[in-house]
Amino acid sequence: MEYQAHLRHARMAPRKLGLVADLVRGKNVGSALAILKYTKRAAAKPIEKLVKSAIANATDKSKGAVDIDTLFVKEIRVDQGPSSRRFMPRAMGRATKVTKKTSHVHVVLAEAKKK
Repeated sequence: MEYQAHLRHARMAPRKLGLVADLVRGKNVGSALAILKYTKRAAAKPIEKLVKSAIANATDKSKGAVDIDTLFVKEIRVDQGPSSRRFMPRAMGRATKVTKKTSHVHVVLAEAKKK
């Protein structure tokens, strides 16, 4: 069974979130949370929160029947969200465009096959 969670309109560039998402892709949930806890990037905090949310969705959806230790990050995807555009004043009456990017992050957890 697969369990998922989504983070939409995260106020961070997809490049930055993608670097942290690559660290936990394919890992089991316990080691993924440990990696995210000690990663010194700002993007680690929202992804850690999202993985915890997916774990909570798994326990709620299965009514507590799922073993959390068997879950692993099957898929984690970072997509670009809508960008808001602002203008910054520059010299001699000019202005330059500043693009504030957002991201959508999708996490899918699955149960590892029993041996």
